[in-house]
Amino acid sequence: MRWLHARRIFTREASPVPQPIVRIGTRGSKLALTQAGHMQRRIAAALGYGPEDAEAVAPLVRIVTTGDHVQDRRLLEIGGKALFTKEIEEAMLDGRVDCAVHSMKDVPVERRPGLVLAAIPEREDPRDAFVSPNYARLADLPQGARLGTASLRRQAQALNARPDLEIVMVRGNVDTRLAKLERGEADGMLLALAGLKRLGLDGVVRSALDPQADPPAPGQGALAIETPERLSEADWVRALRHAPTAIAVAAERGALEALEGSCRTAIGAHARLEGSELALTVEALTPDGRERFRREGRIAYAADGEAAARALGERLGAEIRQEGGERLLLSI
Repeated sequence: MRWLHARRIFTREASPVPQPIVRIGTRGSKLALTQAGHMQRRIAAALGYGPEDAEAVAPLVRIVTTGDHVQDRRLLEIGGKALFTKEIEEAMLDGRVDCAVHSMKDVPVERRPGLVLAAIPEREDPRDAFVSPNYARLADLPQGARLGTASLRRQAQALNARPDLEIVMVRGNVDTRLAKLERGEADGMLLALAGLKRLGLDGVVRSALDPQADPPAPGQGALAIETPERLSEADWVRALRHAPTAIAVAAERGALEALEGSCRTAIGAHARLEGSELALTVEALTPDGRERFRREGRIAYAADGEAAARALGERLGAEIRQEGGERLLLSI
């Protein structure tokens, strides 16, 4: 007879579900649950279980965040990215969950005491995707067309190339945004390709933007596993780590930190391995897209090189900040 065990407690299959080993905090959107479910199966495997036991040994705990409640305003108007993580982090600090699965691009640079970003799994496609019922590329939109996005970065990049466009603010989960597009509330929309792929919706994508020409948000396409400090070196945490992704994300978030990245700043960063080197492109734009400040750099790649990667990002970001100054900040 097979036995399930958790927290040193052993029970037969016929017995009640055992005390959970790892409780995973997640937002309740379809994308968040899909991402958390993928990590749930990875965690279960790291603990020695098959996918059929995943919910018993690594249950998902749905937590509604302030960012989920408010859907009619930009994040900068209601408190920024932290509104997608605040309640989940409080649940970890209170001991109600043992870890959280976040989209890395939604994780603020400033960390809460007692919590760490313990693992970054292998990244999905970091590019932005252009979606439209009638047009294949952003460049194909007619004069004065409506482009849907809630991202200040995407807005600024689009207006830099196409100042004639009308930007339509769209928030909500992926299904909600696609429904707005179908209803004709916009002529085209920019979304993260990673999220569409994870949801099996990449068939709606008309084209993907070049990540060097239009760098995505720092960390886009990557997930972050956040834990209390006491769990940060647990075996199951170590099993989720992917060094090349962690190093690339460290470079991008170094630039984000140097630019005091927030929802008030249009920042893009794209790090990638090119042979034996880590290459990084960083840019920041004025909110209206009229001015664009870019830097590129590279360092030798090393599997333990997160600190060097972060320093590269910080250096490029600081150069842009010095050049762009207060013009980079959106007034509110």
